[in-house]
Order: sequence, then structure tokens, then C-alpha cells
Amino acid sequence: MEATGLHQHEGPAHQGHGGGRGPASWAMAATATLHCLTGCAIGEVLGMVIGTSLGLPDGATVALAVALAFVFGYALTMRGVLRVGLPFRRALRVALAADTLSIAVMEVVDNAVVLSVPGAMEAGVTSALFWFALAGALAVAFVVTLPVNRWMIGRGRGHAVVHGLH
Repeated sequence: MEATGLHQHEGPAHQGHGGGRGPASWAMAATATLHCLTGCAIGEVLGMVIGTSLGLPDGATVALAVALAFVFGYALTMRGVLRVGLPFRRALRVALAADTLSIAVMEVVDNAVVLSVPGAMEAGVTSALFWFALAGALAVAFVVTLPVNRWMIGRGRGHAVVHGLH
């Protein structure tokens, strides 16, 4: 039994799908990481645009972007598990279990990269520097988060829990 209250599928039919323990494919990890990147990117871009447009300090802008990345990341996962009929509270537990580590890693890396690009935060949303720094940061975050998701899926955690519901 998972901490989310879901039974872990251990049968051979689920091994290739990431539902059981054992080696996870890079393709499955890439799919999970892309899913995470989608939610993170929506929240991150929205937070960065709002924060820089309002002239918020870097720390406040990053905090807003991180908060929105978690909100959108969890919302995307919840949308899928609610669609298969899970009640809201259980769907929330699944999203928290599936996405928290992945989003956290992605956000730490993404924001560290953006903050390390001189002038990127001050450049503003009309600047190519701002957008290239943000796009590059998200790409680096994807690469760093990919093995994290592969490791979690191989242990029946992360998106293995979500895929076990399908």
C-alpha cells in the first residue's frame, strides 16, 4: 500500500508501464519529466512575467514563480486522476506523491540558472535575454530532473503511481 492509499501494481503487465519496481525506461522518465516541465513552465513563466512586470524584487518574483509552478504542476496531474474517477482529496494525495520531488528539483535548478544569468531578471519581459535565460533554464532543469524521475518510477514512486491508475 502506498502512502497515497493506492495499491501498488507489481504484476508483469505493469512493469513496462512504470507501475512496478525495477528498471524504468528513459522514455517513461522523459514523459513524466515533460509532464512536470509543462506545469512548471506554465507557473514559472506566469510568475516571472507577473513579478518582473510589477517590478517585484528577485526573491519575490522567484517565490511567486515557484508557487505557481507547484500549483500548475499539481493541477495537471489532478486533472488526469480526477478524470479516472478519484475523489478530490485522494487525487490531491496522488498529485502530491507523484510530483513534489520532481517539481522541487526542477524549480531549484530552473531558478538557479535564471538567477545566474547576469541581467536576466532585470531585463524585463520584452527582452530576448529574459526569454532565452528562462528557456535555457527550463531545458537545463529538464535534463537534471530526468534521472530523478527515472529513479522514482523505478521504485514505484512518482509518476508510476499516476500510471498505475490508468
